[in-house]
Amino acid sequence: MRLVHLDLKGAAPRVSYLEQVFPLLSQLGANGILIEYEDMFPFKGELEILRSPYAYSEEDIERIQQLAEQHKLEVVPLVQTFGHVEFILKHEKYQHLREVERFPNSFNPHVPDTLALLKSILSQVVEKHRRSTWIHIGADEVFHLGEGMDSKNWMSHNKGDVGTMYLKHIKEVLGFLTAQYWGLRVLMWDDMLRKISVGALRAPRSRLGTVALVARACPAAVPFLTKYVESGFEAVWFASAFKGTTGPAQAWTPLSYHLKNHLSWLKVMQAVPRLAPLRLQGVVLTGWQRYDHYSVLCELLPVSIPSLAICLQTLVNGGFTEEAKRKVLDVLGLEGVQLEQSTCEGRGAFPGVEIYHMVEQVNGHLKESILKALEEESAIKGWFSPYHRKHQFGNPRNMESFGSKVLKLHEDWESFVRDLRAQLERIYFPDTVEEWMEENVNPYLDQLRDLVRDYR
Repeated sequence: MRLVHLDLKGAAPRVSYLEQVFPLLSQLGANGILIEYEDMFPFKGELEILRSPYAYSEEDIERIQQLAEQHKLEVVPLVQTFGHVEFILKHEKYQHLREVERFPNSFNPHVPDTLALLKSILSQVVEKHRRSTWIHIGADEVFHLGEGMDSKNWMSHNKGDVGTMYLKHIKEVLGFLTAQYWGLRVLMWDDMLRKISVGALRAPRSRLGTVALVARACPAAVPFLTKYVESGFEAVWFASAFKGTTGPAQAWTPLSYHLKNHLSWLKVMQAVPRLAPLRLQGVVLTGWQRYDHYSVLCELLPVSIPSLAICLQTLVNGGFTEEAKRKVLDVLGLEGVQLEQSTCEGRGAFPGVEIYHMVEQVNGHLKESILKALEEESAIKGWFSPYHRKHQFGNPRNMESFGSKVLKLHEDWESFVRDLRAQLERIYFPDTVEEWMEENVNPYLDQLRDLVRDYR
């Protein structure tokens, strides 16, 4: 299976955009999507507090699944069940479930309410995905586990360690899913298991029999795979990345970086047959949208579609072959692609291509052109300094020497930004548009706006 990860922790696209994207994924070789809903799921009843103001409706969730079915994409919902639960634990109502009181990252596994809450979250999500044969329970990066008082007490009374405590909680989650939803298969990230010994993983109490591991971010995964074979796991997945791993505030996707990541994973895949009975069941192409609930947005989906296309076709063809490259260019309507420069040639014809080109402009020229006007123009430095502006005086003769140039630059960028905003609004909800502009446009444009206001 080749699943494309839709991380809805930020910049969740409108369903109308997914209508355009799903056929593209299918054409490029994906056969499933891993949807990390977080607060975009239409939680009901007690759980309504978890919903974002822009959460998808129940109709949206149904529509997404119909679209997926139409394009032969298996839907795998992802529900975090241990770490990365800031969207839950930030609420006062659930604060008592934190492992460490100060941090909203991770659940305290010893409070009975934790499992009760997880059961109702999982139930609501699974009930709305009755066609899905898989669910992903996250379980990565459980920061500060073992640091809370309850955990310390548990470890001293049970002669246990963080690893056994982790496994105990995961077993409870799995126990609920397998008892409640017969035949539902479970995926989880593997990073927390890397620190746990084979002995602990094999112990009857902690056998995770029914779960398939997703090994992530580590093309040097072979030592871990050997460990998983010894621990009795039969199936493994790999998790590559097509965006969202090169910096929390990254705005432009580095193509050759992500291509290399996939080429490294292909080498690991070739090693799997030697590790029988372990078998490779699938690959998740992750596309992180935020590093966690509180961080800023990384690359928007339209910006990373060329990367996604290259990565998918690399997996399909066992390398970025001529055939893979031709297919990428055909499907995306491009004339060429420069991997090292992370640029594409030609107008392109993929969903959101307008945003792709406009973000390229913002990324490459906005800051530079404004700083150049403000910093390098000697008349501004000499006759319109912060001091002049503060005390509102200046010589009109010298001010006119730079005025028309600055006014033109301002007008051009404002008109460009109006178009960009309109394009973003077609794909994203207002909170995303606002956040993206605040982070990527306003820090520079506001300097120019202030200058123009003072000049006038």
